[in-house]
Amino acid sequence: MKRKLRYTGGFILLSICLILFSLLGILCGSSTVSWQQLTDILLHRSTDESAAAILLQIRLPRVLAAILLGGALSVSGLLLQCFFNNPIAGPFVLGISSGAKLSVALVMVAALQQGFVLHSWAMIGASFLGSLLSMGWVLLLSGRVRSMSVLVVGGVMTGYICSAVTELIVAFADDANIVNLHNWSMGTFSGTDWADIRAMSAVLCAALVLSFSLSKPLGAYQLGESYAESVGVDLRKFRAAVILLSSILAAVVTAFAGPVSFVGVAVPHLMKQLFGTAKPIVMIPAVFLGGSVVCLVCDLIARTAFAPTELSISTVTAVFGAPIVIRMLLRRNAHGAAR
Repeated sequence: MKRKLRYTGGFILLSICLILFSLLGILCGSSTVSWQQLTDILLHRSTDESAAAILLQIRLPRVLAAILLGGALSVSGLLLQCFFNNPIAGPFVLGISSGAKLSVALVMVAALQQGFVLHSWAMIGASFLGSLLSMGWVLLLSGRVRSMSVLVVGGVMTGYICSAVTELIVAFADDANIVNLHNWSMGTFSGTDWADIRAMSAVLCAALVLSFSLSKPLGAYQLGESYAESVGVDLRKFRAAVILLSSILAAVVTAFAGPVSFVGVAVPHLMKQLFGTAKPIVMIPAVFLGGSVVCLVCDLIARTAFAPTELSISTVTAVFGAPIVIRMLLRRNAHGAAR
């Protein structure tokens, strides 16, 4: 009974925070919009076309992108942590996001040099290919080394290599549109339009539903491979599903927002503390809501803290997430020493 009350209280708290910071994200910015203006615009009673354009074409898609992509990134991190049985596994830490970023940058540069503008679906496809290749490399490393610390270091180094190549591509680009890729390569939710929202929603909704359907196999897998097999989990199909879903979720985030650091690692840890459980059936919706709230808060800080100058989203999420990762490492080290 107490556990159910804790779950209910956690979801209510996250839902309230989601609504609150969504409204703040819509109303606050370089030009502040009042609650009355928002109401008038939504009810079609306003004649202020500039305010309506700011709210409906710029801020609302950006807020929705932060909700969808922040939640997707956190779920991807949770899947990877369950798969590798490591609390600091995540798409950014393991280099999966950086591989997706490199793939998208290469395709975008090639397309822009030929005078083409990439469609949202092409960006998702390119990002998925890059994330899948990076995931394949991480899996190859995991098969050759037993130490999770070596695996994480290998993923981080892979991420650095991919990021360095991406920066070289952006730095030596001649076309002005390609040079503007620098902002995307640092991570941002700005520039999202309704076509992007439709594309990411279609992919993410399907991927998130499938991820939730893996709740029971994930729960069994957390108790060990032998136990999972004994209760009827097909480990080969299960692993393939987790790899594909985590790659798709990370790919969509990278395609539209660039690499977003530490959210995929920190949010699952925070939600486990808030809810007092690691059960996937609870954690998957919890980390989605938690990731959405965290990215809404970080995006709000990124565009208002030093307005009109806008920070990259990864700058803010690193300040938020890095201390949590350090704390996790210290706690694991302390537990290991105690044993």
